[in-house]
Amino acid sequence: MIEILNRQRRYNLDLKSLEKLLKSLAVDYKLKNPEITLVLVNDKAIRELNLRYRKKDKPTDVLSFSMGEKGADGKFYLGDIVISVPQAARQRHTRDHDLQTEVELLTVHGFLHLLGYEHFQGLEEEESRVRNRLRPENHGS
Repeated sequence: MIEILNRQRRYNLDLKSLEKLLKSLAVDYKLKNPEITLVLVNDKAIRELNLRYRKKDKPTDVLSFSMGEKGADGKFYLGDIVISVPQAARQRHTRDHDLQTEVELLTVHGFLHLLGYEHFQGLEEEESRVRNRLRPENHGS
């Protein structure tokens, strides 16, 4: 099951599109009904998480918390993706796309981290592959 929690109210996003994206990624990576939670937050919330788990006292754009295991209930828990929507809004101004697209790209980034991809160890290449598969209007390249 894919759950999307919108804990910020400033920006309007198409949550159904984000759910569809995550479902599509799960199918592409041959995951059977994974439990994934996408949480959309403000800068304060992600800053607190970044400090607590990464010892960095500043907001960031996306954090991933991978579980990658089967629970006692038999469900496969892939993990949680947390995105700062205000940070995404600031970043999109430096790129050639809208906020929805930036959040979608961060969702892909977070999802790949849940699968174990790391920076400079295949993550960037895999992101490019996924972006090329997305509709052209979904990215700025």
